[in-house]
Amino acid sequence: MTINHEGLRAFTKHTKTIATFVVIGAAAAHCSKPPNPPAAASAPRITMTGPLIASSVTMVAAWEFPKNPLTDTSLDKSKLSDEIRRGFKLFTNTPGEAPQLAPGGMSCTNCHLNGGQRERSLPLVGVSAMFPEYNNRSARLFSLGDRITDCFLRSENATGSTEKPEELPTPTSKEVLAIDAYITWLAKGTAVGKNPTWRGQNAIAQAKLLPLDKLDAKKGEAIYAERCTSCHGADGQGVLIGDKKAGPLWGPNSWNDGAGAARVYTLAGMIRYTMPYLDPGNISDEDAQHVAAFIDSQPRPAYPFKDRDYKVNKMPVDAVYYTAGARGQGPGARAVSGKRASD
Repeated sequence: MTINHEGLRAFTKHTKTIATFVVIGAAAAHCSKPPNPPAAASAPRITMTGPLIASSVTMVAAWEFPKNPLTDTSLDKSKLSDEIRRGFKLFTNTPGEAPQLAPGGMSCTNCHLNGGQRERSLPLVGVSAMFPEYNNRSARLFSLGDRITDCFLRSENATGSTEKPEELPTPTSKEVLAIDAYITWLAKGTAVGKNPTWRGQNAIAQAKLLPLDKLDAKKGEAIYAERCTSCHGADGQGVLIGDKKAGPLWGPNSWNDGAGAARVYTLAGMIRYTMPYLDPGNISDEDAQHVAAFIDSQPRPAYPFKDRDYKVNKMPVDAVYYTAGARGQGPGARAVSGKRASD
């Protein structure tokens, strides 16, 4: 079975609570300005790997989208097509479209580069066909909507914008459903129940992972100072490059300590295959892990529901903000407010 254009409405209805395969809202690798879509759809003039922008392509293609619902003439004026377009806008400019869900100014595309359409950058093309899927952290089946919601709560730190549970996003929130529609649209033509070959390719091989006690945050800091500050700044808050700015890697506007990127090995894989953005992949497995250890030793917002995680399944060894003995605190780090720095 495949998801085709005619079956999209039925599939979307069936997966009503969809959400993005995101655990990690790690702004480690993208710019935060919303895209300016071209006036008309055109074939990509960049290197592709199947339906995805190749992982070797530099930041010159940061705002390229192989599939862009704003310019795709196959989409009509129906409510479903409107939701797909709305989901794309939310995905690529979350703080502009839904500021209450992204209090630090992070967008979904900060982690899922090129609108979730880039190789080895947490691509989302075809992944909606794999849900529902078991989630180890919560020890239950997750719909795609659950995953999108989790990303808002953790990676974009929506919990930092309110202390009222009723104001937090849920799988039936309109923003979640719109992103659900966009990600389902990206699965058009893919086999239902078959894991895309490009999924999970942003992880460092198990045999190359160093024990946590062998990772050196000081060494990671030195590598960061040499190779990362031109875009992310010495303070990790991002540097303006023209009209674009890299996402914050720590501090009150970054992902919170319950996000996937708050896990050292997860973040290391993202760094390994997307950084440095002017020469992606030109960093070793070892150096990427040292840099991740440095970044995840820094202060960041505290996720207020960490006590609900890993109650059944074993906690991953790299979940350093859980094992440090204090909320919002990795090794040597201190907790910070989850509010905007200006609040």
